[in-house]
Amino acid sequence: MSEDFLDDLARRLAKLPGVTAVALGGSRAQDQHQPDADYDLGLYYRGRFDPQDLRDCGWPGEVSELGGWGGGVFNGGGWLTVDGQRVDVHYRDLDRIDSILAAAEQGRFVIEPLMFHLAGIPDYLLLAELAINRTLIGELPRPDYPAALRRSAPPVWWGRAEPIFGYALDGAARKGRTTLALGLAAQAVTNAAHAVAAAHGRWVTNEKRLLTIAGLADCDRLITEATADPDTVADVVVRLRDHCAAELPADLASR
Repeated sequence: MSEDFLDDLARRLAKLPGVTAVALGGSRAQDQHQPDADYDLGLYYRGRFDPQDLRDCGWPGEVSELGGWGGGVFNGGGWLTVDGQRVDVHYRDLDRIDSILAAAEQGRFVIEPLMFHLAGIPDYLLLAELAINRTLIGELPRPDYPAALRRSAPPVWWGRAEPIFGYALDGAARKGRTTLALGLAAQAVTNAAHAVAAAHGRWVTNEKRLLTIAGLADCDRLITEATADPDTVADVVVRLRDHCAAELPADLASR
């Protein structure tokens, strides 16, 4: 049933004016989903797309305007219920993607803040989606991880992680500010995981599996060893930093 539902839904979305391709993302695209998982669909358009056309399909839910989710990498979409199934639709501007790919091939990228993401998101996340997700209708590029990005991204992410680790230790943990210390440590670990993933050329589409992709899943265990004792919290922060640094290229971790 799920494949029939998916095929029919993709065909209906592909008929919307301006849409040139539809892709399946999220856990379903990687066959890692639970039976009740929602459907994440990328709606790829070039030049023009009017969210009203999506609303006019008549599915219950919420549909944002273009730019309604902050106007950045995630420039809008909808949370819908289609034939009793939960469906998330994400607008994807191919002109924007072209410019992000060209920049990434020169080692350039930007990081945007986004709710529910500790480290924010790099704009090359849109390229990761193309590389990992499953195209249902239309033709989409499937980019390799740019060599220039593998060189440029790790020092940017680790350059963010290191001072956060430092402040988590000296500005929070050693002063008994446990909540702040662990929150900052988690943020630092997430930035470090992006550094490791980039150094190895591993695409990341969100932070849910980021630590696993970066080989840093053990950080989940380490952080649970913290207590209210300042010395113990400080020790956990140091161990988290050292654990992350051990996964980085030697020249980067030693800076």
